[in-house]
Parts: sequence; structure tokens; C-alpha cells
Amino acid sequence: MAPSRGALMAVTAVVAATVTVAACDGSGTEHRNGSGTPPSSSSPSASPKPSPTRSYPLSRTPRTIPAVREHTPARGPGWRPGKSSGVVIEKGDKQLADEGRLLAGELRIRYRGEVPARAGDVELALNPKGGGGPESYTLRTHDGRVTISGPAEAGVFYGTRTLKQSVRADGTMPEGEVRDRPDRPQRGLNLDIARKHYSAGWIEDRLRGMADLKLNQLGLHFSDDQAFRIESDTHPEVVSPEHLTKAEVRRIVALARRLHIEVVPEIDSPGHLGAVLRAHPDLQLLNVSGVPSKGSLDISKPGAAKLLDELLGEYTELFGGAYWHLGADEYQALTVRDPAASYPQLQRAAVKKYGAQAGIEDLATGWLNDRAAVVRPHGMKPKAWNDGLFRDSTVRADKDIEIEYWTGKEYGARPPEQYLREGFKMLNLNDEFLYYVLGQPNAFVYPTGKRIYEQWTPLVLRGTSPVPEQYSDQILGGRFAVWGDFPNAQTAAQVAEGIRMPLRATSQKLWDPGKPELSWDGFKALAKEIDQG
Repeated sequence: MAPSRGALMAVTAVVAATVTVAACDGSGTEHRNGSGTPPSSSSPSASPKPSPTRSYPLSRTPRTIPAVREHTPARGPGWRPGKSSGVVIEKGDKQLADEGRLLAGELRIRYRGEVPARAGDVELALNPKGGGGPESYTLRTHDGRVTISGPAEAGVFYGTRTLKQSVRADGTMPEGEVRDRPDRPQRGLNLDIARKHYSAGWIEDRLRGMADLKLNQLGLHFSDDQAFRIESDTHPEVVSPEHLTKAEVRRIVALARRLHIEVVPEIDSPGHLGAVLRAHPDLQLLNVSGVPSKGSLDISKPGAAKLLDELLGEYTELFGGAYWHLGADEYQALTVRDPAASYPQLQRAAVKKYGAQAGIEDLATGWLNDRAAVVRPHGMKPKAWNDGLFRDSTVRADKDIEIEYWTGKEYGARPPEQYLREGFKMLNLNDEFLYYVLGQPNAFVYPTGKRIYEQWTPLVLRGTSPVPEQYSDQILGGRFAVWGDFPNAQTAAQVAEGIRMPLRATSQKLWDPGKPELSWDGFKALAKEIDQG
């Protein structure tokens, strides 16, 4: 007997559904860039229930920057903000109130606090026993609701960024489940505010943009030869006319914390101290002929350590946080042909402190270790540039100092594998890809983002070749860096526009270093859609 018209339509729908599912892998999970791991078959998310009807096609992966690493599609209309929608937080999770209020304002819906979720709502929840790192999260869209959960606040916050971007790009959050986490724990922007002054408002705008890209670290290089840019109570004489007040710094740090961004302050020493030395010429390093060494502190003088340690003590209290950058690069005393002959006072100090076999490299390394000892009691992990650590020094740099690798061209700089073999942990600031240098001196070219997106990964620490995969766990991440060598080459607005796409490319490759699914043109188009959404 021929089937009725209704039965025939039902059979056709089932066949169509079967064909659609066959296009996915066995779990129905889409893995971004081949790096996702399917959830356990025992997980309730492994087989999402159709919601609310089989008439919907399987959902597509939400479009975001950086791309989510894993999405389990499902059938349903997804979620979009409506008149009755609100953001709520699970009972007992008061610490998510800031995230909830921010998201509600961005989506133009109400924040209702610790109340039960209802149809159309977004619920935020902490799930410390759910597994994953502190920046991981799960975002589930089902039955007209969105639930974002994670083991810590940072992960939940990143889930809200995914929701915000998906709605901006497409007006909706697709049905199904996102499981997402970063590949590297440190991801950010480094900003030279010493050579070019930026307003507090401009820096705060960068923080907001970074947060949407799931970047979690802002380096502030605020002292150099040209200027010293933050108000000081202990040494007001070193501060440049254009500077940030302490109240502005506190505001920047407070906003960064709300956005789960660590501010990493830097006073570079014993080089790059010209602004400080203008107020303290007695501490200026002079060679044997009495010629000043540009920006260099005479670290053989007791007053040198006293001055720096007073500044470090003041600013570690101002910033707080997890890290302090000690600089240590480009000390000019070590760039001459015969450092001991040119700077005999430094050589004498090295021998006195470290023995007859010691040299100026040992004195500089000891200086770095001593400054690290100043910031540690404040709960801050020390960082230093790679060319501040020397291969042949007798005094060795403390192993807990994180090495920020930027170049192989300067005195003291070595191939990254040498630091890695010694056991140091490193951050990638490869000047071949990640340096935006105002005025483009010394063959630097403004990066467009395309090379970062297509060629760079965290393993590419120097030049264009990656270090062996065996060192991957020692490479903590990276930062895109803006340097103000010629500060008037661009306005602050031009800098913001110039770094827009390079920073997005950096965020993508730090979140997931694999080959992106989108072409560069597709990535640019998506960035434009999100920005204009």
C-alpha cells in the first residue's frame, strides 16, 4: 500500500536528518584547527538532544576571534537577545556579578542577579569541579537559554566574550555546546608609554579591546632614556611633564583586573635610564675618558641600587599583580670591544663582589638577580629581556626569572634553544613578527597581521623558524609590542588602527596555534563584522 502524504513527508525528514549528521564525525563534534578533543562519551554533552525540534538543521560553529576550539552542533534556533532576556548568576556565585553586569550592558538586556534562569536568559555559573584550566569554559545553548560555566571567573568571562562576538557577527548564538580554552597562559600587548605618552583613556580603550580578544596581559614600559611617565612620591624629580598620575594608574589597574588582564610594569635597568639619570647625573656611567654611556647607570656605585630599589618598592605597591619586568637589555658598558678597559670601575666592583675571575657580565647578572629579590616579596614574578642573560658569565641568572625573547641581534643575545636547554621559561616577543616600531627604524616594518596569522606560532621565537616541539611547555605565550622610537611618526589614533589586525592575529595564534580555518581575507572580513555588529 502506498504511504500517505503525511507519512512520506516524515520519512523524507528522517532521511534528510541522517544525511546531515553523516557530514560530521562520529561524535557530531566540530573541532577547530584539528586541535580539539572530543568530550567523553559519558559526558552529557556528547550527544546533545535536539532542541526544540528536528526541523532545524545542525547549527554552525559560532564565528568569533579567536575562534572557539570545539563546538558540538545541535538542532535548534539558537539564542538571541530579546525584550524579556536577562543575565543571571547561579546562586552563591556573587563574584560573577561584574561579568554579568558587563555582558547585560553590552547585549542591552537586564541584569537580574542571583535568581533562577528563565526562558530567554543567559546564566553564568562557576563549576570548580568541572575540570579544565582556570581560563576554560563551557557555553551551552539549549531551549532558548545560554549557560556559561567554568572552573574560575576568567573562564566564565571568556565565555561571555564568545557570546558577545557571536551576537555581534550573526545576531545569534548557535544552538549546541562550546568547550573552549587557550593554548598558552600568557597572551597580550606590550606598550611603550615612555617614549610616547598615551592618555589613561586611550590605554583603557586598549584594555577593553584586549578583553574581547581573550588577551590577559598588558606590559607597560614606562621608563626609558626619553621619559619617565608615572607620578612618583619617592623621586618626583625623575618624572616627565607628560605622565600618568597615580590615580590614573589605579584606575587602569582596576579596569584591567575586572577584565581579567594582568598589568606587567617595567622599569628597565641598568640601561635605558636616561630620564632618571638626567635628575641624578652623579649616577651616570662614564667610561675611562669621562664620556657618558647613553642611558646607563653606574652599578658600581651604592647609590645606584638605592635609587632603583626605592622606585621598585614604590611601584610594586602601586601596581600589585603577578609580574614585574626588570628589563636588563642593552647595557651599553657591555657593547664595547673591551668592557673592562673602558669601564675599570665596573670591573673592580665585579672582582670585589664575585672574585678574581668575575667580569662586568657577572656584575650585570648580579644586578638583575638583586632587583629580582626586591620584587619577589611583593608576590611578583620577575621577568627580563633575553639579551640581559649571558652565556659565559660565572654568576647565573635566577631560574625563576621568565625570559622575554625579542631578538638575536643584540650583545648577549643567544639562540632561544640555549635558554630553553638551561630550563628557563620564556615568552615570545619575536621582533621579526610582533614588533610595531613607530617610524620603522632599523629595517622594522609595520606588521599587517597577515604574516602573524599565516606564519607565526608561539614556537617561532627568533626569525622565522620554530624551536623543537619538545620545548613547547616552556613557552608560556607571547605579547604583541608597540615601541615609540619615533613618537611623532603616528598619532595615538593611528597606532590604535595600525595594531588592530595584528593584535587580532596574535590573539588567534596564542589561543590556538594551529592553521586557522579562515583565510586571511575571511579573518579580516569577520573582524569587520564583529566590530560593526
